[in-house]
Amino acid sequence: MRNPRIYTEASLQAGQTVPLDENAAHHVGKVLRMQPGQPLVLFNGDGHNYPSELEEVGKKAVTARVLDCRESGCEPSLRIVLGQVISKGDRMDYAVQKSTELGVDTLVPLTSERCDVKLRGDREDKRVRHWQQVAISAAEQCGRATVPRVAGLASLEEWFGLAADCDLRLVLHHRTDQPLDTLQRPHDGIALLIGPEGGLTGDEIAVAREAGFHPAAIGPRVLRTETAPVAAITLCQWLWGDFRG
Repeated sequence: MRNPRIYTEASLQAGQTVPLDENAAHHVGKVLRMQPGQPLVLFNGDGHNYPSELEEVGKKAVTARVLDCRESGCEPSLRIVLGQVISKGDRMDYAVQKSTELGVDTLVPLTSERCDVKLRGDREDKRVRHWQQVAISAAEQCGRATVPRVAGLASLEEWFGLAADCDLRLVLHHRTDQPLDTLQRPHDGIALLIGPEGGLTGDEIAVAREAGFHPAAIGPRVLRTETAPVAAITLCQWLWGDFRG
């Protein structure tokens, strides 16, 4: 069994003793029932893994001593920025989790004309924080030492501006004959736009095209909104990233 990986926002360096935050302490002490002296790996999103050893596991505090700093061997080579129109229930959680595992750099939750999820004020902030925690948990599980940033909720127009620095911009659209492998290899990252359960409207796709997005198909079937990013990111990683046969 591999050593547990635990995310912390603390600055990390060898020889340092680090108190774990409430969520991490609960997971280590109550869920995993680990004891002082047992090994674990800490990471804080800087791209490094920090092999550590538990020093204290108590009711009031759980601390670990950092032993070393090592380069992570599984950081994605391809920068992918995902714009995902939000969906109901746990579908968005699934999209965030799997996108993290597959190597997304940034995830931007989006609204659109056919989006039937309405988030405002505290509810919006709560959901964004929840999705960020989903990304953290997925990074812990899959071995990444960086954590995708989940941005605040944005409109499609705002998203087009955020995606402008990616030289390959894609909008998944099953009514196009252009497959991904006919597109030019990106050098400054991929912006990937995924619509809602009812799909993007014709006008929204037209505006996306005006913003430099290429309609791209990944097969003859219509995919669910939470399945589409998994399939598209996998193909992008296979064509231009670090997936190998």
